[in-house]
Amino acid sequence: MAGLALLFLAGLIALAAATGWEETVAQIARLTLWQGALLLALSLVNYLFRGLRWHLFARRLGLPTGLAQDIRHFLGGFAMVVTPGRVGELVRMRWLKRETGWNYERTAPLALMDRASDLAAMAIILALSVAIAAGGMGSALPVAGLALLAAWTATHPRLLAAIVTRIYRLTGRFPRLFARVRIAARSLGRFTNAATILPAIALGVTGWLAEGYAFHLLLGWMGADIGLWKAIGIFVFATLAGGLTGAPGGVGGAEAAMIALLALDGVPMETSVPATAIIRVTTLWFALGLGLLVFPFAERLSLRKPNALEIR
Repeated sequence: MAGLALLFLAGLIALAAATGWEETVAQIARLTLWQGALLLALSLVNYLFRGLRWHLFARRLGLPTGLAQDIRHFLGGFAMVVTPGRVGELVRMRWLKRETGWNYERTAPLALMDRASDLAAMAIILALSVAIAAGGMGSALPVAGLALLAAWTATHPRLLAAIVTRIYRLTGRFPRLFARVRIAARSLGRFTNAATILPAIALGVTGWLAEGYAFHLLLGWMGADIGLWKAIGIFVFATLAGGLTGAPGGVGGAEAAMIALLALDGVPMETSVPATAIIRVTTLWFALGLGLLVFPFAERLSLRKPNALEIR
């Protein structure tokens, strides 16, 4: 985590030096404390709405957990947001196993549906933003299509189980692992009804729109108002692009995509660089900080439950 933070800062410092320290510092100095607090509050809206979606999935799966417990698990998982592919967030499954006794193949659909509904929500937002304010974002449509395809595949149990079976036949290795994955895939059926999918997508869309709106406000405060939907589209596209790189937290890819898209829209580097730095600090790094605060409590409380056990 420390290494990633240093790389993130080094990249932004290099860009700031290339575009001129005076302009970059002046742009950052334009922000007030209440503006920074509002950006953080909008990010918190995103996390809480997605935490509610996690609770919705947990209830649908039949887990005997409460709202506060599910929110604690969801926020605590953000401590691992900068692991490659965010796989570290699966620590939530460990807490669930300790507190409920459910094994990993029974709770795996929860993590899969959470990721799939994020992809679906972001693809919907991206498609809307392209339709309303296309500009230089024509390349966003294939990304939106890929995100929807991944979400659709992940929410169709038979298709996913068939893909897992096909992969096993090609490799012929790890039969127990593939058997567990097939069990998890088949249990996705309880999530594929409209009463679950529609509220889940609505919560995800609302949450991601809050962060996109924060980016729109930030650009306006810096004197680079490019329009609401274009700002939202750039933010969501950059977030998805960073995730597709597989880099921890999308660091590097997301920032490069954001700066490049802003440049295509005529935003100068002395504005796009600090805007990118600030929005990433108030979204990704704020989530990491929040996760690090909640993580110790989630870990400690998980060991106090009647079903607590250590993972060997």
